[in-house]
Formats: sequence, structure tokens, C-alpha cells
Amino acid sequence: MKKSRIRIYSILIALLLCALCCVPAFAAGGTGGSGVADVVEKTWKDAAGQIKTVVNNVVFPALDMILAIAFFGKLGMAYFDYRKHGQFEWAGPAILFACLVFVLLAPTYIWTIIGI
Repeated sequence: MKKSRIRIYSILIALLLCALCCVPAFAAGGTGGSGVADVVEKTWKDAAGQIKTVVNNVVFPALDMILAIAFFGKLGMAYFDYRKHGQFEWAGPAILFACLVFVLLAPTYIWTIIGI
């Protein structure tokens, strides 16, 4: 019982010491335009075009390729299962096809949602 009290007291003292040594950091206020929010908004406005270009030219084509490979692979596996068991399973290929169509059409509407 005494060891557990000593441990609890030492943890409480350590937490109290941490709380006393912490220094709060405040961002500079907004009238002068030097606030953190202003800097973040300016950086976002500057980088938004580059982000959009990279996502349109790299991310979406990579996702399209991965989903197309998965779709055709799943379609082939479903066909072989059909030949083996006599029943074609549509769920997997249908879900992958819907995801592929969604990702193919995403660049046309995603930027209006985000506001770029």
C-alpha cells in the first residue's frame, strides 16, 4: 500500500511540475494581418493551383489504374468461379465498377465542392 501511494504521489508531482513549466503560446491577433489564420489562408491560396494540378495529373490517374486492374482481375476471377460453380457473383465486380466510375468522374465535381 505504501509503494502505490509513493508512486501516485510521484506521478502527481511530475504532472504538477509539467503543468507549471508549460508556457502557453498565443498567435498574434488579426487586425494587422499577421495572424496565423491569415498566413494559412494565404499559403492555401498560393498552393491551391499546384495541389489541384498534382491531384488531377497524378493521384486520380493512379487511383483509376489501381481500380481498373482490380476490376478486371475481379471480373476474371468471377468468370472462373462461374465456370467452376455455375453461378456468377456480381457483387465484387459491380462495386469495383461503381468505384471506378466515381473516381473517373471525381475531378469534374470535387474541386467545386472544395471551392478551388
